[in-house]
Amino acid sequence: MSGGGFDAARFSGAVPRAYQTYLVPLLFAPYAEVLTARVMAHRPRRVLEVAAGTGVLTRAMASRLPSDVEIVATDLNPSMLDHAAAIGTARPVEWRTADAQSLPFPDAGFDLVVCQFGAMFFPDRPGAYAEARRVLRAGGTFLFSTWTSIAENELAQTVQATLADLYPDDPPRFMERTPHGYHDVEAIVRDVAAAGFPARPRIDTLTLRSRAKSPRDAAIAYCEGTPFRGEIEARGAPGLEAATDAAERAIARRFGAGAIDAAMRAHIVEAAR
Repeated sequence: MSGGGFDAARFSGAVPRAYQTYLVPLLFAPYAEVLTARVMAHRPRRVLEVAAGTGVLTRAMASRLPSDVEIVATDLNPSMLDHAAAIGTARPVEWRTADAQSLPFPDAGFDLVVCQFGAMFFPDRPGAYAEARRVLRAGGTFLFSTWTSIAENELAQTVQATLADLYPDDPPRFMERTPHGYHDVEAIVRDVAAAGFPARPRIDTLTLRSRAKSPRDAAIAYCEGTPFRGEIEARGAPGLEAATDAAERAIARRFGAGAIDAAMRAHIVEAAR
């Protein structure tokens, strides 16, 4: 999931497959159900998704929205979008490579714009939100999610701490810096206002459960299915396998050696056009 200016190559190569196989069920599928229910409540006729990644929210919407609702799913990263299109959807979806900060669509063309866990990657969030506002019809809704602090997301915090111990001189900080770096509610409110939305957005903070079959699956999700992978590989020894092994051990110590059940927490934001 990426937006304008973000280094999309960090979500290429082996990352999209590991992301879809391990990270999507661990983190994104539960919130996709929540966002899809929110989308359905607005009864849109035309939906634009930005930063669609490998399409977990797209597939949920395609399965549950009425068949005559048009869905356009976009992402800046062709590798992620190609993976999404290859998995497919329950009914036709239009896939487009697009920059969330410069959308290739005319004004007022959509009833709802939705973005699941992509806003954290936008270098210019008010600019991206203004683009969402531009392509919305009067009375339309911009709906997006963003993670709360890493301290409130148990698996992410465990892996981040493990990698900091493994690389004490130059700890990888991707998870803390980016996915969990945009959690301040008042900062979100200011960015939405700067984009031209006329009223304070509705922001609900929702805790769900992050589940995996094993500590190994959870470790692979974070170390190999996110840009943590590139940060680890750039640091050399002890390397990706050792980092994944260390994360697996830390997760097992905290959550047990069997199936994993951990808390994760995110903001759900709705801004009216």
